Amino acid sequence: MTRLIAFCTIYLFVSCSAQRRDNNTELEEPPPSGLSGKELALAHCSRCHAYVPPEVLPKADWQDVLPAMGHRMGIYKDGSRPDSLFGKGVSASVIRAANIYPESPVLAKEDWDKIEQYFFAHAPDSVPPPLREKNIRVGLRHFKYREAPFAHRPALTGMVKILPDNRGIVFSDGKGGRSVLTFLTPELQENYSVWLRSTPVQFDEKPDALYLTAIGKGVFPTDAPDGALQRWAKEGSGAAAKYNPVSITIPDLQRPVCTAYGDLNNDGLEDMVICEFGGETGRLAWYENNGKGGYIRKVLREKPGAITAIIRDANNDGLPDIYVLMAQGDEGVFLYENQGAGVFREKRLLTFSPLNGSQYIELADFNNDGFDDILYVCGDNADKSPILKNYHGIYIFLNDGQQHFEQAWFYQMNGAYKAMIRDYDMDGDPDIAAISFFPDYLRYPEESFVYLENKGNLRFEDYSFPEAPKGRWVVMDADDMDGDGDIDLVLGSFVYFIPAGDTTGLGQKWLSSGPSVIVLENTTR
Repeated sequence: MTRLIAFCTIYLFVSCSAQRRDNNTELEEPPPSGLSGKELALAHCSRCHAYVPPEVLPKADWQDVLPAMGHRMGIYKDGSRPDSLFGKGVSASVIRAANIYPESPVLAKEDWDKIEQYFFAHAPDSVPPPLREKNIRVGLRHFKYREAPFAHRPALTGMVKILPDNRGIVFSDGKGGRSVLTFLTPELQENYSVWLRSTPVQFDEKPDALYLTAIGKGVFPTDAPDGALQRWAKEGSGAAAKYNPVSITIPDLQRPVCTAYGDLNNDGLEDMVICEFGGETGRLAWYENNGKGGYIRKVLREKPGAITAIIRDANNDGLPDIYVLMAQGDEGVFLYENQGAGVFREKRLLTFSPLNGSQYIELADFNNDGFDDILYVCGDNADKSPILKNYHGIYIFLNDGQQHFEQAWFYQMNGAYKAMIRDYDMDGDPDIAAISFFPDYLRYPEESFVYLENKGNLRFEDYSFPEAPKGRWVVMDADDMDGDGDIDLVLGSFVYFIPAGDTTGLGQKWLSSGPSVIVLENTTR
């Protein structure tokens, strides 16, 4: 009990010390705690995210990860906080104001040394890559491969969207600080393109307008508030419909990556939930429609990493709730329960390791009990631990009807980025189409796309297609592209960088001749 009290006391002390330093109060370095390296790791690392045991990463990766952890505790190699931590431009001032990196240590140097020693003593020299018991079947019975002859090279696709009513496809591509939005005909030829200052990552058509969620300049994490929700006017109808930029509906967003629409306060007006993923900072907020062409921001979570939002009445009380996937450190699925009058209560449904690289969620009833289950995708492998991980892939968490979720199924898929639930083969049950941005190109290049055909009772058979390695798929959309009643797929490729240590030759092919988008045309009908 004495040890436990000491553990809690030290944790509270360092937390309060960090807060006081961030308020520019001069304090001396805290005294050594007397705790072990493991106890210190549990206390300090868990302040920001779920605890990560040392055994899950090799020593070489911890050599990159631990200094970054130390920076958030005021531990710097040369004893003083380097300006390089803040980057440049507007992002730098935003990060400085957030007090993420304290000027002085929040723990004794002796304690930090114990943490490092603990991780290096228990970390393995290497972590073997996950190996499949059976290879993915190559060949899709229900889909025909079509490659768009029009492409931007190298492809930097940030969004793909199927336009209904046999109107073709639209996709965005980032080009050296600018972006281009390209509309393709149903034959996948260029219809027209529009150059933009900000890269669109979501395309939402309304009866009289188009809303674009624009991430900002470039597609990589940033704290600069140069993203926006844009409203475009619609001209014409059907295949002749075109759009012209009109206004910025919601400006100054920090790298927005997802917008959800719904009447959250039952006033008859459509509100919005916007995930501002950001970088070191960010936020999740809903925007109340004031009925006068403007919106009032209501912050739900003042943290970076919001990546998917879904508006759904989770408890059947007639009020729309919000499911949100958070990435970027404190990873998990949260439910914002609508209390009425624009008030929401946060409930954590699931917690994940920061190494998961959470990417996407969808809701579907997989066991026909009348309750929405959660399909969860994780596999972002672009940070400081780019080894193949056996826990990357696709998960199904079943709902007991009380918003308690238990894992019931897992499909290992290196670098999984997105999975979309639809009845693709039209047999009455939900199938899954998934893409990976970080597959095992050396052993299993076909896992860059996997179609999981539902065989009942949470059993799925996996399939891919021969051309799957022709692009590095980062975005995907599913809809009836040709108006024949079945669900088609469109994949978009992003080859800003090729796989580290690539010996397959795929990277050079992507750069020189890779497509921007491809279509998997459903042939069920």
